[in-house]
Amino acid sequence: MTTVTTINPADGSVLAGYDAMGPAEIEQALAAGADAAAAWGQVPVTERADLLARLAVHLRADAERYAALVTSEMGKPLAQSRGEVEKSAVTADYYASQAPSILAARHVEIDSPAGVSAFVSPEPLGLVLAVMPWNFPVWQVMRFAIPTLAAGNGVLLKHSPNVTGSALALADAFVAAGFPTGLFTTLVVAEEDVPATVGQLIEDDRIAAVTLTGSNRAGEMVGAAAGRASKRSVLELGGSDAFVVLADADVPAAAAAAVGTRFTNSGQSCVCAKRFIVEAPIAEEFTRLFLEGVRALVVGDPTDPATTVGPLARADLREALQRQVDLSVAAGATLAAGGRSVDGAGYFYAPTVLLDAAPGMPAFDEETFGPVAAVAVAVDEDDAVRLANATQYGLGLSVWSRSTERAVAVARRITSGAAFVNAVVASDPRVPFGGTKRSGYGRELAEAGILEFTNQRTYWVSS
Repeated sequence: MTTVTTINPADGSVLAGYDAMGPAEIEQALAAGADAAAAWGQVPVTERADLLARLAVHLRADAERYAALVTSEMGKPLAQSRGEVEKSAVTADYYASQAPSILAARHVEIDSPAGVSAFVSPEPLGLVLAVMPWNFPVWQVMRFAIPTLAAGNGVLLKHSPNVTGSALALADAFVAAGFPTGLFTTLVVAEEDVPATVGQLIEDDRIAAVTLTGSNRAGEMVGAAAGRASKRSVLELGGSDAFVVLADADVPAAAAAAVGTRFTNSGQSCVCAKRFIVEAPIAEEFTRLFLEGVRALVVGDPTDPATTVGPLARADLREALQRQVDLSVAAGATLAAGGRSVDGAGYFYAPTVLLDAAPGMPAFDEETFGPVAAVAVAVDEDDAVRLANATQYGLGLSVWSRSTERAVAVARRITSGAAFVNAVVASDPRVPFGGTKRSGYGRELAEAGILEFTNQRTYWVSS
């Protein structure tokens, strides 16, 4: 039997080993999940909402245990792990209050023919397969699972192997909150078996839809398989978000926000800013303040409250990041800070700033999944728009200006799934979240997120 082993990225030690599921166990989970989803879809939405409220209470009551598990498995500072759990609880509360109204049948006025009434009812699809990443082990799952369950569906989770403990803990959390057994199930799949297993699950008639948050390569596989099976899919893929600082911006505020957004989660976030595009008149001031903030970051033990940047989640991620930095410097970028691994145990990488970034460099063109920032200078507003759009991605965008009207006008010229003005990009349960271009399609959160995995069923009633 294959064992899935989790490693502490802060020191390289083995945390735990888990027996990978074989075909018979996966079939059992699939069958149980399909049955549970069918029954759950008939439960009144008010009762589903009550369980979501109980889930929020449970998450807050056990937050320290969940946070410690996340930090041990993927290395983010403990305060950020607590933030994941709390954000999940907030989302559960949001849907507990909003799901009944969002999912209410919508009546349509029919003037002719006489005696006809019509309404549209959002109804569940069934069992939804979720393929989730390691960088936000709790939040990435919960931002999909909570609205999906609220809509009356079931969840079959295939999480990243390096956060298997967190994945199993989430399944237990739903049971502890009172959700039916089998409605949310975590599959433990050996890494080498993931492509075949996911493909087979998508083809199975008991899987109604699929969602993935992850790499473009994984998204291409899942999207193609879902298309062949004519099944609904949502893909949240890579990002190389632009952080545009216009000449009339509050530069100290923008620089401080830039440090926070780029280096949270050790830079391992699809939606954090990666390309900092600054208009020439304020480029020198922004760069100085940005570098001051980066040099003040504390790299170290993620369980230490003083730490602001923990390790990368795996050794191979650090190696890939180093290649991107080296190739960017070779292509003309200027290394202003960091640019190397931190000596000692664990997968630490020094917070890095590359100046003179431009299209054609990996740090500008690719998604850098680690604590590396690329700064580019734009000659004017039009050039800033050109540089921001010079990417295959389109997830988030942040624009800084003392004139919100100007900032919104600039944002409208740049393609992205979300645009934030004088604020950093972040998901929030009250507004939709998702990408454009090669950052994916479909939406999570808010009304759009709960309706993604529903059948907008028309009822036409003639008396």
